Amino acid sequence: MGYKYTTEAFNRLLDSLKKKYRVYAPILLKDKGKFSDTDLVGYDEISTIDDVVFTDKSYFSPKEIFHPMTQTLFYFNENGYTEPAVDERGILVFLRACDIHAVDRLDKIMLENGPTPDYYYERMRNKVKFIVMDCQDSFDSCFCVSMGTNKTENYAASVRYEEGYYLSHVLEDIDGLFSLNGEPVEVTPQFVEANKKTVTIPQSLNLASVAENSIWEEYGSRCIACGRCNVVCPSCSCFTMQDIFYEDNPKCGERRRVWASCHIDGFTDMAGGNSLRRNNGERMRFKTLHKFYDFKKRFGVHMCVGCGRCDTACPEYISFSQCVNRLGEEEVANRG
Repeated sequence: MGYKYTTEAFNRLLDSLKKKYRVYAPILLKDKGKFSDTDLVGYDEISTIDDVVFTDKSYFSPKEIFHPMTQTLFYFNENGYTEPAVDERGILVFLRACDIHAVDRLDKIMLENGPTPDYYYERMRNKVKFIVMDCQDSFDSCFCVSMGTNKTENYAASVRYEEGYYLSHVLEDIDGLFSLNGEPVEVTPQFVEANKKTVTIPQSLNLASVAENSIWEEYGSRCIACGRCNVVCPSCSCFTMQDIFYEDNPKCGERRRVWASCHIDGFTDMAGGNSLRRNNGERMRFKTLHKFYDFKKRFGVHMCVGCGRCDTACPEYISFSQCVNRLGEEEVANRG
């Protein structure tokens, strides 16, 4: 079913939804950009539909809403531990089709990659419903069509702004609020059909040949191990654990998990000073093979969803999509 909303009607819808849900969307964050006096599009709670940025891609992905960058798992003292209070409200997230596919990848790692689901992730994830933002046009760094993540049916409602109205295709009329506030019309979600950038995905990598490929030395000489590509990626899930002891009472503290990544120094360090990957080229190789070989072998889909955020975020202008293309082109050349 589809509905049409004026700005005022959609804001009434949001006001009603916010009684049970926290509503997040990409918004303009003033002066939060990479350089002074520049802005950034990132995720935060919204007050009105006017807050939502439809025309630009968010720098960070929506995963931080339900898989926080820093998350306190429990507080402890000499007598035991307690878990932090949890907001009982649900979570509504405005996001694009590629990001919905990325959440599916996160679910596979956090909920299916072991004998039991990750308790803390599952507790947050069960609260989440999606409002997919239509993508009529591709952004410069996107290659979602190559990855097959440009379309989705996994949403409660879609939304786009068109000729003065907000149009929604509704699959789940939450508490009857979408139908209550909207005028029924025929609505079909609009998804990107072609990107400016395409990727040739390697289908049968020769791991021995890939391991010796000279491109890893090239990328290793340029990478500065800042980890931005991992932090902005919507499907990266790695974290490390920290025990924080309070200065005023060293017997009390909290255990936190904090995002970590394959590109950041120290991530693979082990007791005794050994490390599984010592240079940046080896880390680039690991990330690439994990996203385009290991994950697919384990779960049947590629980990990368083609959002292109890593290409945009890299301060050294290293293109992950071009790296994948080079492997794909070499594979085709070797077959020929």
